[in-house]
Amino acid sequence: MDRVTLKERLRTLYPALEGLDDARLDGILDDAVVVRVKAGTVLFDDESPCQAFPMLIEGTIRISKVGANGRELQLYRVVPGESCILTSSCLLGHVAYNARGVAETDIVAVTLPQPVFSRLLGEHEPFRDYVFSLFAERIAELMQLVEAVAFQRLDQRLATLLLGKGKVVRTTHQALADELGSVREIVSRLLKSFAEQGLVSLAREQIEIVDAAGLRRLATPAH
Repeated sequence: MDRVTLKERLRTLYPALEGLDDARLDGILDDAVVVRVKAGTVLFDDESPCQAFPMLIEGTIRISKVGANGRELQLYRVVPGESCILTSSCLLGHVAYNARGVAETDIVAVTLPQPVFSRLLGEHEPFRDYVFSLFAERIAELMQLVEAVAFQRLDQRLATLLLGKGKVVRTTHQALADELGSVREIVSRLLKSFAEQGLVSLAREQIEIVDAAGLRRLATPAH
């Protein structure tokens, strides 16, 4: 990807950069590093140092918390046009990561070294507003996650998760378990129960929603 195309992609995906003229954006990119990473690569983990701010151009990153028993709870995903608030907070607080980031797909990102990130945050108000507005959005999402984990049954959470993925869900039971912070055996048992109730149809690495209304009833907590 040449410099002109890269600047166009950045300005399209990250409108907070629109106010920067070509010379200033070129200066930022001179210090930045364009990284290309294959799907499945662990980008950071607990206690690893945080040294750069990624601006995702292509692909998806999954951020999760990993327990001592190896179980994962997905916290959020980062897609092009978004930033990782965990990275932002680690850079601002000068602390190491306390979660794991994995490339779900092949990714392309522009990474800003900490001094460049700090300078841009301090000098360019639209960028600063963008970073902190994402903090607010992510915190709201994480509060919903905490509420779901603490107060909803796993079958309700699984039903909600499936409804959010469309009529045909192409995934594995293990991937669903990772998103829910559970184990594959329990998720497989729940999916078998859903199938027996006529809510879904199961195939290899595929789940078809047969009765969306029934799943919604299951996902809605009784009052």
